[in-house]
Amino acid sequence: MYAVEVRDHIMIAHSFPSPVFGPAQGVHGATFTVDAAFFADDIDEHGLVVDIGLAIEALAAVLEPLRYKNLDEVPQFKGIFTTTEFLSGHIFREMAAKVRSGALKDAGRVKRLRITLHESHMARGWFEAEI
Repeated sequence: MYAVEVRDHIMIAHSFPSPVFGPAQGVHGATFTVDAAFFADDIDEHGLVVDIGLAIEALAAVLEPLRYKNLDEVPQFKGIFTTTEFLSGHIFREMAAKVRSGALKDAGRVKRLRITLHESHMARGWFEAEI
C-alpha cells in the first residue's frame, strides 16, 4: 500500500472537568502537531497517491475552525472531553468528508486515512480507518 502524509499544527485551549484528568481539569493550552496520512493501493499515472499541495490545503481547511479556540466554548463540543483521541476522530471525519467530496482529486484512490495528533514529544494519539 502507498501512502502520503502531510503535517500542520493547531493551538487550542480546553479543560477536562473530571477528577480522572488530575491537573488537566482546569483550562490549559495545547499545541498539537497534526499528521494526515492518505493510503492507496496504487498510484496514478504521475506516480501520486494525492497531490501533496491539495492535501496540505485540505488539512489546513479542516483545522481552521479549531485554531486558537477554547474548545470548551465551541458549541459542537459542549459536554465532550476534547481529548487527543476524540480530536483525532473529529479531524478524521472532517478530512474523510473532504476526500469523499473530491477535494484531493484522487479519483477514488485513497482508501484509508490516518489522523495523528502529537500531544508532545512523549505522547500521540490517532484515528485510522477505511474511507
